Amino acid sequence: MSHAVVIGGGVGGLAAALALQRRGWTVTVCERAPSLDPVGAGLAVAANALKALDVLGVGDAVRELSAVRGQAGIRRRDGRWLVRVCAERAAARHGDPPVPLTRAALVGLLAERLTPGTLRPGTTVHSADPDSGRVTTSAGDLDADLVVAADGIHSAIRRALFPDHPGPAYAGVTSWRMLVPRDGLPCPAAESWGAGRVFGVLPLAGDLVYCYGTDTVPAGGRSADERAELLRLFGDWHDPIPRLLEAADPARILRTDVYSLSRPLPAFHRGRIALLGDAAHAMTPYLGQGACQAVEDAVVLAHLADRPDGPAAYTAARLPRTTRIVRRSASVCRATKARHPLAVRLRDTAMALGGRLDPDLLLTATDGILGWRPPT
Repeated sequence: MSHAVVIGGGVGGLAAALALQRRGWTVTVCERAPSLDPVGAGLAVAANALKALDVLGVGDAVRELSAVRGQAGIRRRDGRWLVRVCAERAAARHGDPPVPLTRAALVGLLAERLTPGTLRPGTTVHSADPDSGRVTTSAGDLDADLVVAADGIHSAIRRALFPDHPGPAYAGVTSWRMLVPRDGLPCPAAESWGAGRVFGVLPLAGDLVYCYGTDTVPAGGRSADERAELLRLFGDWHDPIPRLLEAADPARILRTDVYSLSRPLPAFHRGRIALLGDAAHAMTPYLGQGACQAVEDAVVLAHLADRPDGPAAYTAARLPRTTRIVRRSASVCRATKARHPLAVRLRDTAMALGGRLDPDLLLTATDGILGWRPPT
């Protein structure tokens, strides 16, 4: 029986482990943290990722957590809608509307379906040999027919395989993420755009709201009180944003500078090692496709893994698609960074006009992403 070693116990790594197990592989997941404690607050599982999760037997469990109803879209900082869509039309076009949920919930759904003994928390990977498949860890060596490097945006395995690649670059924005009690507030799913700033509100199951904000600032900044900083930046924006920020726990607000692999890798594999998720194609968060593309990666890699040219076929299948999505996300990021009043007005006018001309603008613009189908 073929054996795979997965490096990293995040969404992508767990999805890869489950996908491979469902195709008859034995799998060992090495996670350096002592337990599966997902980094981040929430995410949105889009229609393409739900199709991939269906292959893993997880899709319906994710759909049950959907709390998005009615209208969603993009607003101005004063609350005026620029472009919007309803969940029913999204489902009719792409099969499902997006499902926002906590990252912990998705990690839990994946992890609980793995064969007992698959996960090895507290295990640090020191190196992986692409020729032999030997993985050196803090708990001893492992031999693998396939090594899946899902070790994140600052992947040590990627650096070892492609030392001449420049690695992740700062996208020019920092982000804040938090989970906030809803407490009866009306919270339509929306992203609000201002001058160089964005604030997102996504209702979740269990009376929670996933909130996130971005601002165009130099890298490395920190505030003694991040909630106070968010109130300074967004406190005069439309409801319910100020009230959600007032309800946020300052100790649980995550601030992270946004980096991406703006220059594509030459390949997603070398020898027996395949890179997956952020290790292969880290992108800005503006299309909500980071975790979604990692789940796609997992399903495609498992589908091809038994072939003699499996890793090479995986690169051929995934590199062109993810490169396009990284670039699309970067272009949206550039649009959100507009600060000059004239540039902001032109951007907002163009979006509003586009939405009037095509009521399904947000859907048609993402057909190429959300219309993806798993390999059969």
